[in-house]
Formats: sequence, C-alpha cells, structure tokens
Amino acid sequence: MRLFTSRLFWIAVAVIVIASTLPLYVSGYILGLLTVAYYFGVFAMSWDLLFGFAGEVNFGPTFLIGVGAYTAGILNNQYGWSPYLCIVLGAAASVLAGLVLALPALRVRGPYFGLTTLVAVLMLQNFIVVFAELTGGEIGLTIPDVISIDANTNYWIALGFMTISGAILFGLSRSPVGLVLQASGQDPVQAGALGFNIIKHKLAAFIVSAFFSGLSGALLVFYFGTASVGTVVDVGVGVQVIVAAVLGGRRTVLGAALGAVFLICAGELLRPLGELATFVVSAVALVVILFFPNGFLGSILSRGARA
Repeated sequence: MRLFTSRLFWIAVAVIVIASTLPLYVSGYILGLLTVAYYFGVFAMSWDLLFGFAGEVNFGPTFLIGVGAYTAGILNNQYGWSPYLCIVLGAAASVLAGLVLALPALRVRGPYFGLTTLVAVLMLQNFIVVFAELTGGEIGLTIPDVISIDANTNYWIALGFMTISGAILFGLSRSPVGLVLQASGQDPVQAGALGFNIIKHKLAAFIVSAFFSGLSGALLVFYFGTASVGTVVDVGVGVQVIVAAVLGGRRTVLGAALGAVFLICAGELLRPLGELATFVVSAVALVVILFFPNGFLGSILSRGARA
C-alpha cells in the first residue's frame, strides 16, 4: 500500500500514460527516436541498480549490452534463427558473460572494479574487429530479420519493455535485497558484520543488470537491423548510459529512464548545431550533476519530502 501513496509511483504512472498517447498525434520519426530512447532507458536503469544501490561503478555497461546484441545478431545472421529465440539467447549470453566477469571483479575494491569492466569493453571491441568474418568488424553486422517495420509496433514494444523492466528493477530496489545492496554500498564492512553476504548480493545485482542490459541490447539491434561497435559497444555509448542514470537521479531507478529520454531527444533536437550539439548537451549534463546531484527526479522527490 505504501507504494501506491509514493510520489515516485504516481510520477511514473503519469509519464507512462502520456507516453501511451503519443502514437495518436506524433510522427513516425519521433516515435522512432523515442523507441531508441526507451531501450537506452533500460540500459540506464540496469546500471543504476548496480551503482545506485550496490555502490559498484560499472564503467563498462556496453560490455553486457554488446554481448547480448552481438550474440543475438550473429545467431540470426549466421544461422537464420528466429529473432525471438535469438533475443532470449542474447540475454542468456549476457548473463553468462556478466557472471564470468563479476566473480573475479567483485572481489576487488575501490576503482579496480570499474577498471575491470572498462577493460572488458575494450577486449570485446578488439574481439569484434579481429573476428570480422563472424561479427562484421568495424563495418557492422547486418541483421536479416527485424521484429517489425511498423513504427507504432516498434514503439509499443519498446515502451512495454521499458515499463515492465522498470517495474521489476524498481520493485527489486525496494525489496529486502535492495535494502541489503544499499547498506553494502554505503558501508560494506558494517553490512558484513550484520551477517549479510555482500558478495552474493552484489553478484545477484550484477546478474540482474546483465540480463536486462543484454535483453535490451538484443531488442535494439533487431530494431536497427544492424549491430556495430559505435551503436552498442563503444565507450562513448557507455558514457551516455552513465550520464543518463546520474541525470535522472541515483537510487531512483525510474529516473534513469527519464535521463536517457532527455539525452537522446536533446541530442537529436540540437543536431543542426553539428559538433556543437554534443558540447551543449554535455554542458547541461555537467550543470545538473554539479548543482543538482540528486538528478531530475531525485530533486523533485527531495523537494516533495521537504514540503
């Protein structure tokens, strides 16, 4: 019952209702832009679960995204398997890769975890280039099949996926597991002294993050019809995911999705400025981070709490 009386819940409901009406009066171009933004919203929410609550800075979110995207794309390109089967297997591959990465990485402290995840991204990029016959290399991998060519259908799939993912991730963050993650992120020594298995809980958070990142990455490439380093693996894409989560509000989960929509839409709106567009968006992000450390949604919620 407490969930239904929270400001965050009703803000999320209002946003979803508004988003559900957009196909009635906006163009297919805008729907396509928002479709991409919603997938990035899932990337950002997944990242916030690990950083916002577990306190682990993942500098390489595109490693998990890229593994899911390329696994799904390669299976469809090489073997012609159904997109839906490829998407599921892409998410599974991302979970497996996340497990292999997290087991040793979570045993190191401080910035070493973040550096480990960043190195994993660089290794994946190198793998894609070296095995170009399989991955398409720097040119990119063509995906023979797509889920749909209809803008409305793709929009509804992305919106529904983001909504369900957000509900699951938000519910997990407010569950006892989320509370343990938050305690371990703030003071791992004290949390461990209370009898909580810190490594186990952080590993679970990393696997959940890997699942949603890989699933969203696989869905995104079947929307684009291609997979490339620049769209799903590049370090710059990972920076966008991190900035989106911070802009939206750390530990809000749902705010990360709003941050992603803002970044994607702002970048497109300012595209006529050319290279200056990146500077303007980055400057706005820097101002928000410096003067509103709680992010968009975090600031709204904190203001409401004070009121």
